[in-house]
Amino acid sequence: MSAFSWPVTVYIEDTDAGAIVYHANYLKFMERARTEWLRLHGFTQQSLFGQGLQLVVRRLECRYLRPARLDDQLYVGVEVSAFGRCSLTFTQRICRVDELLGVAEVDIACIDVRTLKPSRWPEPLRAVLEEAPCG
Repeated sequence: MSAFSWPVTVYIEDTDAGAIVYHANYLKFMERARTEWLRLHGFTQQSLFGQGLQLVVRRLECRYLRPARLDDQLYVGVEVSAFGRCSLTFTQRICRVDELLGVAEVDIACIDVRTLKPSRWPEPLRAVLEEAPCG
């Protein structure tokens, strides 16, 4: 399975007064790309909720390298770099054409919605994770 990429257009609402993307909005772009990665593999946040599961960010490390600006066409990459029984790490890259703007390591935990304690991946999602090349 190769890395997944999701297109993002920068709108005025994503920028500050200088028409540069506000730093917190990169996190929103990455969240949307991870959600679309799940959808590509047949899962939605709602279907996971229906199974009593929720995916939560437990750690995030982000490096901003270059600014994105109003009307830029960006691509947000999603790649599974590690996974365990109840957690996984995504490596995410935000690019404008071939220019790397930012990179993040995002640790996700699968939790039980009632107890808020770690829960094992559901079997179908675990199978997808096992197919993902981990770097």
